[in-house]
Amino acid sequence: MKPTQRERGVTFRDLHAREQAFVIPNPWDAGSARLLEALGFEALATTSSGFAYSLGRWDGEVTLDEKIEHCRALTAATSLPVSADLENGFDHRPEGVAEAIRRIAESGVVGASIEDWSGDESIGIYELDLAVERVAAAAEAARGLDFSFTLTARAENLLRGRPDLDDTIARLSAYEAAGADVLYAPALKTLAEVRAVVAAVSRPVNVLCSTLPGVTVADLEKAGARRISVGGAMAFASVTPVVGAAGEMLEHGTFGWLESMLPSARLKEILGD
Repeated sequence: MKPTQRERGVTFRDLHAREQAFVIPNPWDAGSARLLEALGFEALATTSSGFAYSLGRWDGEVTLDEKIEHCRALTAATSLPVSADLENGFDHRPEGVAEAIRRIAESGVVGASIEDWSGDESIGIYELDLAVERVAAAAEAARGLDFSFTLTARAENLLRGRPDLDDTIARLSAYEAAGADVLYAPALKTLAEVRAVVAAVSRPVNVLCSTLPGVTVADLEKAGARRISVGGAMAFASVTPVVGAAGEMLEHGTFGWLESMLPSARLKEILGD
């Protein structure tokens, strides 16, 4: 029997409380969620860009209703705690963000991230006061649920062409004060930047590893990270062999790529079928 949402919520909360860091990979569909669970990961987080790609779209082109159904499919496919990438909450208004938290919780997830990038180039990053109000509204909605829901607040400066680490840290500190459980600044470039963020806040810090080439889990753990994600990287990495196989067939008329394919019997063995 799969654990209940309440049980998954406690498990997810407790993962952040231990000293050992954990990697939270980002599946883009139910199949990848099942596979990642079978391979031994302890929790999962959705990826907005990876999910959009699976629908043939770009990041930011998915609706809240589609996101909810996606999360429902992932939580049904796995026994692991799942956290949702809720982008900007699909609303500029704090009350809209709060409603998005309540709605996404109905899908079975036990956490979500809210970012301060508006999704609109004409607006850009939200002004700090509004960004804090949005996090506070999300935190209040999360606390009103009848299970443990872990809220992650994201400061998007570094990912959106605003390389201001001081402002990023100030924003994360404000989001912590507003009630965020986990803090996240995607696109940190060095371990020194990771250490600076960790030193400035008292909540667990999530780090995106794909912008820190060459680092290991041990490096990030030593720097103070508690949660390590890969964003959409695994979804897009899965495209690489498809492009290679297609190129071989179209350009050379050969099928050598079949020799490196994971046998279906091995996949069934991994999944336990």
